[in-house]
Amino acid sequence: MNIRMRMTCVATIATLALAGCASTSPGYGSGYGSTSPAPPSGRCYDCGTVVSIQTAARDSGTNIAGPVLGGIVGAVAAKELARRNTDSEGRRNVAVAAGAAGGAVAGNAIQNRVEGNRSGYTVHVRMDDGRTTSVHQAELDGIREGSYVRVQNGRAWLY
Repeated sequence: MNIRMRMTCVATIATLALAGCASTSPGYGSGYGSTSPAPPSGRCYDCGTVVSIQTAARDSGTNIAGPVLGGIVGAVAAKELARRNTDSEGRRNVAVAAGAAGGAVAGNAIQNRVEGNRSGYTVHVRMDDGRTTSVHQAELDGIREGSYVRVQNGRAWLY
């Protein structure tokens, strides 16, 4: 039972650590290497005209999953450490509470990092070959509705 508890703790901590490293960037531009014909008039495959631009504010919703999971992992890890290092029930309880609080703070930070900052602009582009795409970016850098842009690496650039 003791080894099972340790393995569960290790697996949970590893999962949370890897979640902090996750990339949230969508795979824009996955159409490269496609067999569709080249656009007319010598324009590039990943170019188009900006149809609309929306201001996107960060969602101010509360984080639930990160702090809850972090608190659980912190409490379990602290309980295991306290069980091995002290005979006092009071010290064990304090360690579990501190572990839960620290884990909740860490879990919240990891969730914020994974979700990233969503404030900025959503740029909707009608590509030369008729496709439509949207990209989210922090700055417009002179892009306006009607601008001719190139969509590359998940961002629109003036062309």
